[in-house]
Order: sequence, then C-alpha cells, then structure tokens
Amino acid sequence: MAQMYDRVALIGLGLIASSLYWAMKRDGLAGEVVGYARSSETRQTAREIGLCDRICDSAAEAVQDADLVILCVPVGVMGKVAAQIAPMLKPGATVSDVGSVKADVIAQVGPHLPAGVHFVPAHPVAGTEYSGPRSGFAELFENRWCLLVPAADTDPAATARLRKLWEAMGSKVAEMDAEHHDRVLAVTSHAPHLIAYTMVGVADDLSRVTDSEVIEYSAAGFRDFTRIAASDPTMWRDVFLSNKEATLEILGRFTEELFALQRAIRQGDGEHLHAYFTRTRAIRRSIVEAGQDTDAPDFGRSGRK
Repeated sequence: MAQMYDRVALIGLGLIASSLYWAMKRDGLAGEVVGYARSSETRQTAREIGLCDRICDSAAEAVQDADLVILCVPVGVMGKVAAQIAPMLKPGATVSDVGSVKADVIAQVGPHLPAGVHFVPAHPVAGTEYSGPRSGFAELFENRWCLLVPAADTDPAATARLRKLWEAMGSKVAEMDAEHHDRVLAVTSHAPHLIAYTMVGVADDLSRVTDSEVIEYSAAGFRDFTRIAASDPTMWRDVFLSNKEATLEILGRFTEELFALQRAIRQGDGEHLHAYFTRTRAIRRSIVEAGQDTDAPDFGRSGRK
C-alpha cells in the first residue's frame, strides 16, 4: 500500500499504540513512526522489542515534524499532554487520539492546539484485556470499527486522509458527533465494563464462597466478566469520570431492567423471563452476523491476546 504519512508520532505506547505501529509498518503506511511514553521503563521496553523506529524521551521531541500525532494516553491526561506538545506541532499536522470518550477529550485538547493544526478525534472500537507495549499486534483493527468525530470546522481533507489510514489498517470507519458517540459507547462498552467490575467484586466479597471455588468452578459467564474486568484500571477510571452523564444514564436504565427481572423471578413469571431472554439472544445473533464476534468455541479467542 502507498505511504500515507511521512512521519507519525505515537504518544503513549500501550496496546493501541503498539498495534498501530505494527499495522502501519506491516503495510508501509508511514515513513517513520516515532514513539514516546511517560514511563522510562516502557520506553526501554519499546526499544528492546523494536517498537517504533525511534523512541524519544519527551512528548515535545516526539511530535517535531510529525505529519500525524496520535494521542494514545488515558483520557484524563489528554489536555495535559496536548499542552506539552502544542508549541512543537508542525503547521498543517493532524492531531488525533484513540480515547473511548470524545466530548471530554475534545474539550481538553481542542483549546491547546494552534491555528493551522487539524484535530480529528478518533476511537478504534477494538481491544483486549492486555495492556503495555508488548501487547499489540498488527491485526487488532481488522474488521473492527473506528469512529471519527471531526469538528464542524475541521478540514475535510485531513479527515479523509485519516479515514484512509484506518481503512488501510483493516478498520471499518464511520463518523458521528461527540455526544452521540459517548452515549453509544456508554451502552456498548462503558456500562458493561462497570457491571463486569461489579460482578467480579461481588464474587470477591462473598465470604460463603471461597476464592478457590470462584476460580476453579468459574462458568463461561463469570470467566467473560473476569476477562473484561482485567482491563487497564487507569484507563477505565478516566473513562467513567470523563463520560459521567451518559454512563450514569445507562446505569439508571440498567437498574430499572434489573429490578423488573428481580420481580419476575420473585413472582415466578417465567413468561416474562423467556420473552426477555429471547429478545437479548437475538441481539447476540445480530452481533455475530455483523462480523463483530464469532460463534466459534471460546468465541475464537483461544490463544489470542
């Protein structure tokens, strides 16, 4: 494939950034990819495994002369990082991100960017429970959505160029406004993660069930909860605080549904339970048919990070 950017800077070197690097280099989409991480240990690991063509010791150094800068840091520090790199951004460069919250990131980052720099927020809806520079792989984005959230005054050419990059890495790309994005993700990702964290916490708190029983006799449902609840704690802390309103709205609706199911169980209303589970089963089938998961044993996840 054709090279799309001469120099790309990745700020933060976790799962998404490392996968971006391997995907871009696999397909020849960037001439040079420069990386930076706040932790010296992470930077050292990146150098050891050959992650990025060059690792810098400051974010400001990393973005110098970059045509594309992608912020791959927790959403809670996006604004701080944007302030650090703003003076060194190349005129005409594009700044993007990979955060799963968009309205708050736009509010944090946008005011720091100088005139002539294009801001195209993005969210690749892809991930695993693993984190860190060793966790990435080039195939992470294949057949997964990347949501672009450009502002109304963003240069269409900058958005189109970034769209082509994500498509070249295997993503399906859609555009939406920030508020709609945050509500959709509260339903599809944020609230489910919080529920998973809660269920694992409940199991940990049950004094009548020993730790060994929870571990040894875990059925598939609880195992899936633990996989989700193993996700990066810093990232998810910031997500919930940054997308507070939408997450609380969805959790309120979840609580109402849960109360209704509790009442059906208490009253022995099997008809209500069967109808509810039939409807939710159809949603699962739609997700598989849309190619966003597989019905293979273990969901096709065996041996894959």
